[in-house]
Amino acid sequence: MNVLIDTNVILDAVIGRTPHHVSAEKLFLLVAEDKLSASITANSVTDIYYLLHKHLHDAYQAKQVLFKLFSLFEVLDVTGSGCEKALSMPMNDYEDALLATCARRRKLDLIITRNLKDFAESPVRAIAPDDFLANYF
Repeated sequence: MNVLIDTNVILDAVIGRTPHHVSAEKLFLLVAEDKLSASITANSVTDIYYLLHKHLHDAYQAKQVLFKLFSLFEVLDVTGSGCEKALSMPMNDYEDALLATCARRRKLDLIITRNLKDFAESPVRAIAPDDFLANYF
């Protein structure tokens, strides 16, 4: 199974946001054990770095976390045409529409997110981390 992991789930794991970190960390473990193929988008990387740097107050540590993420997750390019397609999606949140566009382009099976309401009109089905773990693992 090939999935896209939303920024909020990545941050749950790396920052340890209670109570969400438990399921996010399980997803990381599945990826590390090659039981799940997962991606993040290039635009998510910049958001993750910004929020990690703000949380850790340390650019070096934030960069080290990104290196670890790059070893686990494929980083999907965000293209100009993808940016344009996201504008025409029937989704209110542009950033989420961009993730959905990337997931559709790569023919991914699911988007794992805690923000289900904003993915209601996504062309790729969104699922919460707990529901994904309960139904697929």
